[in-house]
Amino acid sequence: MSAVALHFRKGCKREDLDEELRPLFDRLVDEGVLQQKGGLYALGSRYRIGRISVNAEGYGYVEASEKGQKDLLIDPRDIGDAKEGDIVLIKRIIARRGRASAKVIEVVEKARHHYIAYTYRMPDGSIEIRDIKTAKPVSAKIPHISAGAFKEGTVFKVDIDTDEAVEVLGHLQDARVDEPISLLLYGRRDAFPEECVEEALRVEKRVEKTVYPNRVDLTALDFCTIDPVTAKDFDDAIYFDTDTHTLYVAIADVSHYVPYFSEIDKEAKRRGFTTYFPHKAFPMLPRELSENICSLKPRVDRLAFVAEIKLDPKTLQPVEERFYEAIIHSKFRFNYESVDGIFAEGYKGDDETIVRILRWLLPLREITQKLRKSRLKKGFDFRSEEIKITIDDRHELISTQIETGTPSHSLIEECMLLANRAAAKRFVGEGDAIFRIHEPPELTKLETLLSELATVGLFVEEYETVEEAIRAVQKEAKKLGIEAEVDAHIIRSLKQASYASHNVGHFGLGFSRYSHFTSPIRRYSDLILHRLIKAQLRNDKEETEYLLRNIDPLCARVSELERASAKAEWDFRDRKFARWAAAHKGESFVAQVIEAGESAKAQIKDPNAPQGIVVTLKGDDLTLFDTIRLKIVEADIALAFVAAEAIEKIETLKSD
Repeated sequence: MSAVALHFRKGCKREDLDEELRPLFDRLVDEGVLQQKGGLYALGSRYRIGRISVNAEGYGYVEASEKGQKDLLIDPRDIGDAKEGDIVLIKRIIARRGRASAKVIEVVEKARHHYIAYTYRMPDGSIEIRDIKTAKPVSAKIPHISAGAFKEGTVFKVDIDTDEAVEVLGHLQDARVDEPISLLLYGRRDAFPEECVEEALRVEKRVEKTVYPNRVDLTALDFCTIDPVTAKDFDDAIYFDTDTHTLYVAIADVSHYVPYFSEIDKEAKRRGFTTYFPHKAFPMLPRELSENICSLKPRVDRLAFVAEIKLDPKTLQPVEERFYEAIIHSKFRFNYESVDGIFAEGYKGDDETIVRILRWLLPLREITQKLRKSRLKKGFDFRSEEIKITIDDRHELISTQIETGTPSHSLIEECMLLANRAAAKRFVGEGDAIFRIHEPPELTKLETLLSELATVGLFVEEYETVEEAIRAVQKEAKKLGIEAEVDAHIIRSLKQASYASHNVGHFGLGFSRYSHFTSPIRRYSDLILHRLIKAQLRNDKEETEYLLRNIDPLCARVSELERASAKAEWDFRDRKFARWAAAHKGESFVAQVIEAGESAKAQIKDPNAPQGIVVTLKGDDLTLFDTIRLKIVEADIALAFVAAEAIEKIETLKSD
């Protein structure tokens, strides 16, 4: 359910809404659509807000949002200006032909304000304008210019209401056009509004300890950061006291610099997440903050919100957890590669700071290894392959590499998991915080997966729980040497992790209570949690009430924005793969079948090709995990689509 639908269904106050929704609130109150109930305004019983779907015949549908409701049919005459995916306010009307029906009263939130179109040359030589998302013809107009005046493959940004092209984004033959396409398709933003940047520039440039006498002074402790080589913002630093077995996880105190209702906060809420392309990050916060005063840079004082976690020396379980505002002074910035090198070969330098840090970092490594081993008794370690791509100055694909977790990644991960769990444990889980939840998979989906795996000789028969079934599958996959491939299928059968105010646990990690606390620079969810914990520490009932009154819409918003951010990243990657495939059309490569049947797909696994390219596959008698040779037969750069034909079976996993 959308954030605005949750606001109006559960009840809200005018000040709870974003500024652009307040005129709508006023109008709906005046018209009696929103009715006062216990100090809050909620929808009257005849009204509903939901996302509309429109079929090919022009009929609209809005699904039921709760038990006891029916899906509502909307006649084409009653849809008005609503378009596919819009959030609409509807009013139930007398049923037509026995169906529960409604009419659109108002479009509350557009699914998109613009769409992307491109020019396509038809077989007869004429130019047609097509939607880049569907490849279907559209009625987009280019003011004062004929479409035929543009080269084939010219890309436009089109106003969805007027159908007028408002900007030329580039040309499909220029790989640099992929960036604006992927961003616009999924509503991601690059440049910040001017007032937002101006506000960021007014924030302090350095921390003066004397200004913050009430903060805990941790500047004497040897904190360090461990991040990718290319990182520009550092939102977490760690320190471990070996004498007291206490871990300090210091997180950039973003909430101090981003007050409620500020221009920065409004924009951060719109973005929700930082989006990462191979060549550039599109941050949630202005770079003036995220890469400067909010970044835990080395050798400067920084404000931090600290999780202090004391571990039992024998069990390594937390025995005491505290949260407080502090000032830290990170002593050194490591990257993952350098720490992995030290773990593998020892430190051969003579930097006194590094020597000092290693006195606690090496023991901490041993502790986190034990923590991970213990955690995986309940949680899972899915060997999903992450593909990292590299592009050149012209945005053409140079190379790909498969990224896997390393010892330094694992160390930081376990520290962050401890802090995230500690934050979640402060709350009951009944609508009183923002939790990161991951529901268990449905048994029917898992049994479908087991049936598919049985076709390649991977059988699991004895299990009582979903957890037992997954562990049994992983054990058998290891025997066959296809752990990564099977884990990828298991992940697809699982539900997506999301944010919710009511806790149901995190299945994948095996935690009964979990949240996101450690990345407020790049995730709005973490900023919400920081505010909740601070209000809790101050016993600020008014702030807590405001946050919790709006917590469900916030959870819905950040969950939706997280998916949009991920889709933009995947779309950009797939566009690079389609460009590579277009340049190698007709060539053959070794690949592995990753989906069999009517919707067969294969992943190219050839030393002469980039890793990770997934193609739609044409061919008969293909079995899951077959190694085949395929020929690329189609590569559509506009749609980021690649198709191939299986021409030879090289190896079949299943034995006769």
